[in-house]
Amino acid sequence: PEVEQTVKQMVTLKKPIGALCISPAFIAKILKDVNVTIGSDKGTAEAIEAMGATHIETSHGDVVFDEDKLVFTTPCYMLDATILDIDDGANNVVKEMMKVL
Repeated sequence: PEVEQTVKQMVTLKKPIGALCISPAFIAKILKDVNVTIGSDKGTAEAIEAMGATHIETSHGDVVFDEDKLVFTTPCYMLDATILDIDDGANNVVKEMMKVL
């Protein structure tokens, strides 16, 4: 309940949210009508869609930005990744978030 409340407050306050790896699925469950990515895992993408969110297939380093809710997501270890791939994804999320701050 605390995580759900905090995520919803962030959206209400128009504060950006960064979600990496599997955490975009939690964001999808909480916010429903949101664009997210976990990469290309079909089963997880289908679960995200079943929760009412939109999954966008991506690769390493790609960032999906939901402009309405200010949510930034990248797949990280949801793909077969190296630590350099994780670094790219995390840095790209921060760079994209900084553009809206």
